[in-house]
Amino acid sequence: MKHDLPENALSRIRAVMETLRHKEHGCPWDLEQDHASIAPYMIEEAYELYQALIDRDDDHVRDELGDVLLQVVFHAQMASERGAFDLDDVAHAISEKMIRRHPHVFGSSDGENIREKWEDIKAAERAGKQQKSILDDVPNALPALMRAVKLQKRAARVGFDWNNIDLVLDKMNEELSELVEARRSKDMDHVREEFGDMLFVMANIARHLGIDPEESLRLANQKFEDRFQHMEASCGHDHEAMKSLELQQLEDLWNKAKFDLKSGL
Repeated sequence: MKHDLPENALSRIRAVMETLRHKEHGCPWDLEQDHASIAPYMIEEAYELYQALIDRDDDHVRDELGDVLLQVVFHAQMASERGAFDLDDVAHAISEKMIRRHPHVFGSSDGENIREKWEDIKAAERAGKQQKSILDDVPNALPALMRAVKLQKRAARVGFDWNNIDLVLDKMNEELSELVEARRSKDMDHVREEFGDMLFVMANIARHLGIDPEESLRLANQKFEDRFQHMEASCGHDHEAMKSLELQQLEDLWNKAKFDLKSGL
């Protein structure tokens, strides 16, 4: 069946999704989906977009933005079918939120203390939702390190925070000692708990340093990957040969990889 689709780009993608979800002529796979079944795709697409942005690849960014937009349109279409909201409602809601949160641009407010006013407006929005805790809307689905930082930032708004990073570093040493003790006890539930506490404090250290722990770990992962692949290349990608090496020989290869990569070799 031929479908006449609009020329306008946004109207076109909306019409494409309406067609895919048509009860008689749509795609069987698209028709059987619901919000929960496609939710993981939003996370996947967001991470792929993130990588494209980090790589500064405009073509890739354009394509990945399209994939994220598709997820937005898909969810909006399903909501529209049950009469909850549609894509226009989504666009209207975010427009109004941005206007409300930027009174220095769209209202009569001056441009001073923008960050503080932004947080005050968000706090008022949470109050309007009758949230009892300032932590209520920190999503459980966030990556754990990211969520830790958000929880800590929220708590800091009411003064629950260390005054300087030296106190946080002292706490890190305390948590490390507790992890060592837990390991000696061989109680894995206790070990898991203390390890989590240590990671939570590490996230707090990152916050006090003004760095993103997720980004820091991503860079550390990349550094490890680069060095390990250099080690593999030094062994001719012969993994059996690598397995036969003593630990000190592997350490020597690791140090050589560090030197070579820093030297641009």
